[in-house]
Amino acid sequence: MTKPPRKPSMPLRLAPDDLELNPSERRRDAQETIDREMAARSYLNLDAAILLGILLIAVVFRFHKITLPLVDGFSWREISTAMMADNFRERSWNIFFPEVSWTGPGPSYQGREFQIVSYITALLYQLFGWHDWFGRVVAALFGLVTVVSLHRLTALCWGERHAHAAALAYALMPATIMIDSSFLPDPAMLALVTLGVWLFVKFWAGGSNWLLPLATASFSLGALSKPPGIAAGAVIFYLMVCWIVEKKRKQAAWVFVAGLLSLAIIGAYFSWAIYLGRSYPPFHIAGSGGYIWDHGFWTYVKNRFYFKSVWNTSVYWFYGYPFMALFAIGLWMPPSPPEDPKQRTLWVTPYVWLAAAVILFLAAAGEITSNVWNFHIFHVPVAIFCGRGALVLATLASRIIPTTAVVLRLICIVAVALAWSTLPLVRMMKKPIAMNGKLLGDELARLAQPGDLVVAVAPDVGDPVAVYYSRARGWVFPPGGGDGEWAKFVADDATAIAQLEELRAQGADLFGVAKNATDDDDRLFVQHHHGVIDYLDRTATKLVDTDNLLVYRMTRR
Repeated sequence: MTKPPRKPSMPLRLAPDDLELNPSERRRDAQETIDREMAARSYLNLDAAILLGILLIAVVFRFHKITLPLVDGFSWREISTAMMADNFRERSWNIFFPEVSWTGPGPSYQGREFQIVSYITALLYQLFGWHDWFGRVVAALFGLVTVVSLHRLTALCWGERHAHAAALAYALMPATIMIDSSFLPDPAMLALVTLGVWLFVKFWAGGSNWLLPLATASFSLGALSKPPGIAAGAVIFYLMVCWIVEKKRKQAAWVFVAGLLSLAIIGAYFSWAIYLGRSYPPFHIAGSGGYIWDHGFWTYVKNRFYFKSVWNTSVYWFYGYPFMALFAIGLWMPPSPPEDPKQRTLWVTPYVWLAAAVILFLAAAGEITSNVWNFHIFHVPVAIFCGRGALVLATLASRIIPTTAVVLRLICIVAVALAWSTLPLVRMMKKPIAMNGKLLGDELARLAQPGDLVVAVAPDVGDPVAVYYSRARGWVFPPGGGDGEWAKFVADDATAIAQLEELRAQGADLFGVAKNATDDDDRLFVQHHHGVIDYLDRTATKLVDTDNLLVYRMTRR
């Protein structure tokens, strides 16, 4: 039996996307794909170019006059940091024993933060010789790390445009320029905690698991560099809680363990620092006063939580009216929360950091307002909101970004900020107010013999700048340390002479005073302690008597 002929099969019906395209259509689609890829690559290159430009701006402002001696508005604190770098190189490389040189022959160990900036500077001294401005260079390099980390953190939370604006605000703010170019531990603190928070946010958003240990290490080093850095950990804690709410308990558990490890290391080090400060003269623990539990809650209330001091510092030192206005606008008019739940969680990050910094201030307002570089922990959220404020003003009534109008507005905003805030305030903060102290130290260095100990009274009483530049060890006068008040002269000449004789007995060889030396009660040394000068004229050998300086060699008895 023959098979019936097979019925011709019906042609398959193809969807439009499956139809064979003619050559011209294929070429057009290929060209569109190439154009999209080139546009995306161009956009990425533009973002990278903008960040590079912002970094160059930051470099210009932070490295301008980088070789300035340590005689600016932060001289007192810078000198102590610089002395610790000297002593690492000259006496002991043990980083757990930071030592100053203004309390006699020593040892003069103090309870201090983990000495990252001073230790790196000491290594530079070892390689290239002693230069007082090396510490400024190290701080400035940490400041550049903050610019990049802040930019990438803001990009994850609010997008690239806000990242550019925030990084530019940070690069131009007078406070950040001044702190990032000062021989202080604070630039390392902010750089490392910001890097740690950025790496953690990247990990939280789906990055590699290796980001968690890197973030933990960076954040821990930052908090060790300066305790206020712990406030930034609120962001990590917040995101961990979000994971718990989402029932991602495994990820949250790993973060919790990493956090406990970090806190254990930080707690162990600062316990050691407290022990060290209580065990060796001058029995000094840095940052150990001025907290709400020291002064009492009602003292804080009576002083309105030092808000007047905050206002004066903000207006006349750190920000000026333009940056304060940008911050207020950015805080009042944030970007719209995104629809994506994960992105909306990250959107809150700047507010979490700012709230944690405010809580820190409310607990430590006395300490922070006395040592204003501690405000540095605020500068990541402040820069983000300043950047937001600038974008709000620049994009008013503009739906397309960028337009010529938007670019011109941004240029005007930057010009106003530079002219009204950045340039005048940085110039004022870097004014060499302690130059006579350095000149006194230089004169002591010229006169000192090997092993001589010096006693020095700088223009700002208690500032060890003259001891530092003498390149010797010695004492500030009146002698400071522990709970003693070293920024005020004693009440009478008899007490001051007794103090001087005690220092002579301990080996003091040279006594120097800047003739403009003034204490916190605005008393001039040469007037208030005229009897001390008369006593030195009788019992010591006058070596220098100029319009600015007096130097005596103290004969032994």
